[in-house]
Amino acid sequence: MTPLTWQELKNLTDYDIDRINGVTNSQALLRLFNHSIDEVRVTLYRDYHAWCPYCQKVWLWLEEKQIPYRIKKVTMFCYGEKEQWYKEKVPSGMLPALELDDRIITESDDILLALEQEFGVLGLGMQQPEAMALRKLERLLFRKWCRWLCYASMLKMQEENNRQQFIEAVKQVETALARTQSPYFLDDFSVVDVIFTPYVERMNASLFYYKGYSLREENPYFSRWFDAMETRSTYRGTQSDFHTHAHDLPPQMGGCHENTSEKTKINQKLVDYGDYFQIPDVKYAEPENSRQEALYRVIKHKDNIIKVNPETDKVMFDRALRSALTYMMTGNPCPPPENSDIALRYLRDRISVPRDMSIYAGKRLRSALEFTASLVGDHEVALLDRQPKPLPVEHRRDQNPLNFQE
Repeated sequence: MTPLTWQELKNLTDYDIDRINGVTNSQALLRLFNHSIDEVRVTLYRDYHAWCPYCQKVWLWLEEKQIPYRIKKVTMFCYGEKEQWYKEKVPSGMLPALELDDRIITESDDILLALEQEFGVLGLGMQQPEAMALRKLERLLFRKWCRWLCYASMLKMQEENNRQQFIEAVKQVETALARTQSPYFLDDFSVVDVIFTPYVERMNASLFYYKGYSLREENPYFSRWFDAMETRSTYRGTQSDFHTHAHDLPPQMGGCHENTSEKTKINQKLVDYGDYFQIPDVKYAEPENSRQEALYRVIKHKDNIIKVNPETDKVMFDRALRSALTYMMTGNPCPPPENSDIALRYLRDRISVPRDMSIYAGKRLRSALEFTASLVGDHEVALLDRQPKPLPVEHRRDQNPLNFQE
């Protein structure tokens, strides 16, 4: 089959969202929730790629409370140089930062406290005793996760001890989640769920990939909590996938150490090469327009996508990319040019959820890129020999945000 032209592909998507007043989305620069722009008192400074967990915490709170706000995006050190204008505004360079009536606030918890004082609490005040106890529990879970994930174990006994300490902390969280009939930490969704969300999401992804352990699948109350979170459009708009987190965390955390279990090897192969729909990173039903979303987002940035791909000549990659998109939209295999498979896999590895698109759109695009690449040569050989250079772990300068600004 001959790949469709860009215009023919464009005719296959009518994807469109209201970034300003519609559902939570990563591309918005202004959120009004049907308020007047004159009511905007808040500016959130967050990272371009939606990788920062502390940014996600503030972002989710603002979306849940529907506080009108502006978004200004800043480069994280792990993928580029911090902008000079931001260092002048926030000398520490810390993210997130929030500007409230011309007052700059840093540290995510301090930001939430200031927002509570100005706009009211989200279910429960952060400094209420019940919330404080659960916030301490979240920090305990965080520490045990870091110990297991980020410190190399020289002996098998050390690895098992770190694992058991994390499991014990998980049991405490499971007990807390079991105290109410609600799937959330309290009788209803609250700031406590917002505080747990960023790192629990990253624990779920990183431990699956590096330790062969599924936080969501192996713990019934966590599973129930994740299911409930995925009913919320606010969370869906900030939610990432396992592939993105597994590869954006190493430079942020100072390294992630895998174990040698067979399950870890199986999980890594699944996350890196597919089948992406077998990865347990999302359980709500796939939206009908996920392909259209993926296509729309690629078309929007196609010139830069083609320009920055280092693996092949640009005319060849243009055709290969259209071949993958043609397959994604029609279901008809469309062989790409010879030797374009590595270029397709280079792009496969750099789809960032939710920066580029939502989680199911990301799965559809990754799947189409890998399937189309597999039409060149032997698939099993490809898993060894026809892959791009591994993603860097000390930095992610391959993800220059200047190439994909909205």
